Amino acid sequence: MLTELIKPEISELIENENWIALQESVEEWPIPEIAELMSELEADRRIVFFRLLPKHRMAEVFSYMEPDSQNSLLMNLSDEENRHLLANMAPDDRTLLLSEMPGQITQKFLNLLNPQDMREARILLGYPEESVGRLMTPDYVAVRPGWSISQCIDHMRAMGSRSETLGMIYVTDTSWKLLDALQLQEFILADPNAIVADLMDESFLSITATEDREEAVTLMQKYDKTALPVVDTDGVLLGIVTVDDVLDVAEEEATEDFHKTAAVNPLQRTYRETTVRTLFQARIGWLMILVFVSLMSSGVIAAFEDVLESAIALAFFIPLLIGSAGNAGAQAATLMVRALATDDIKLNQWLQTIWKEVSVGITLGLVMGLACWVLGYFIGGTHIGFIVGLTMVAIILVANIIGTLLPFLLTWVNLDPAIASSPLIATIMDASGLLIYFAIATAVLGSVG
Repeated sequence: MLTELIKPEISELIENENWIALQESVEEWPIPEIAELMSELEADRRIVFFRLLPKHRMAEVFSYMEPDSQNSLLMNLSDEENRHLLANMAPDDRTLLLSEMPGQITQKFLNLLNPQDMREARILLGYPEESVGRLMTPDYVAVRPGWSISQCIDHMRAMGSRSETLGMIYVTDTSWKLLDALQLQEFILADPNAIVADLMDESFLSITATEDREEAVTLMQKYDKTALPVVDTDGVLLGIVTVDDVLDVAEEEATEDFHKTAAVNPLQRTYRETTVRTLFQARIGWLMILVFVSLMSSGVIAAFEDVLESAIALAFFIPLLIGSAGNAGAQAATLMVRALATDDIKLNQWLQTIWKEVSVGITLGLVMGLACWVLGYFIGGTHIGFIVGLTMVAIILVANIIGTLLPFLLTWVNLDPAIASSPLIATIMDASGLLIYFAIATAVLGSVG
């Protein structure tokens, strides 16, 4: 809201080249509001506006900007401006920026860093793309077991400004092996003459740098942590992952799942920044696959053409039956995908889950089947009512089983269960529902014929 109100004012100040007033007006703005405004400005005005920001705020504003706006800005700043910007960014934000650039551009900006920052950036960029190592920051405060509490407090004052967070203090030995993770309040409340070892219980949570970043999200949610130490295979403390980074990952993963459940390949940029060509490419693949899967439905109808001709009233109920099957299957699949993603249910609990959904499917099928029997009776008579009602019970049950089982199978073969999308389930149930419908119709009409 603030951005919308001040954008015309800022545009006017830039148009009139009133730089002094512009500098004064942005001094107290919240960082996210400045970044949002910058992303909406034209490229030439964005550069002017960015150069007017106080130097101590430049890196933080830059970290909040969209990737495309960041890249455009970097290409138009001088080497000295880029050097200052990169040097003042948080290591994890800098790693994310460099990892999304073409190799030659990444190398150019790496060469602008001082030797220590360059070494740090190369180490972080060396971890797998979706790993915790890419997410962590090496900026933290660590103390030794033999230090006194007062010595630790002095150390925190000296090093705290460089740390991503002071909520947790890490205890390491001289080889930097992690021994414990203690809350800041434990140091504040402790006797200044006590030593760190007196506070330690050596009970702490950590994660290795090569783990998938989703594991960091899971651990921090499960144990309600705001920071998580990252170690190597020998337990040496490499860095920390903080809650702000984890929230970004959780949002990205949730967005990916939403896209997949709609049979869309996940977008790498925001929708606003994504081109028409990319949107086309993200959708066309699944749509073409679903077209060919849908041909099975046409084949089923063609195979049972004689049955349809003998009781034309059966055609009236096809949309109702296959639509209900697709909806029921999509409901079950959505519940399973989310439950698996949040660890609400485990992979080895598939059998109990199937039995639960069988019970749900039978109950839903009976209620919906009864309604369909009444409808079928009034439209086509006793036999049609019986066929439609029995079919509804069967397809709702089958849809629940398929919608429940498919996410488990995908997880078991190490695929994202979100692939069990609503369009996919609906398309599968189109063919399955028709096959069940006409098989029941053939058996019932054949027995009375």
